[in-house]
Amino acid sequence: MPKKEEKSEKDKLRIKIKAYDSKLIDNSVRQIIETIKRQGGTIVGPVPLPTEFKKYTVNRSTFVHKKSREQFELRIHKRLLDILNPEQKIIESLTDLNLPSGVDVEIKMG
Repeated sequence: MPKKEEKSEKDKLRIKIKAYDSKLIDNSVRQIIETIKRQGGTIVGPVPLPTEFKKYTVNRSTFVHKKSREQFELRIHKRLLDILNPEQKIIESLTDLNLPSGVDVEIKMG
């Protein structure tokens, strides 16, 4: 009996999606979910992971005005999707999916 439980835990596809634009990542996730549901797969998520902030401080002037600075911020939005018991046609449809540039998709088996 425990072997069946181990198999069901291992038979999943984890998709991690990153993007700088929140609207872009939401549209991409919606597109992925529609593709998986069309193929008849079961899906868990999307789970929004914490947004990563990268802050940069730059001098405005090159030499004299040391206290005059500008600050910039990059926000990296992340989502997590799990596909339970993925079939070969689901994996093929995910590889054929045309996502916009600026969206990073990482797929892991296990």
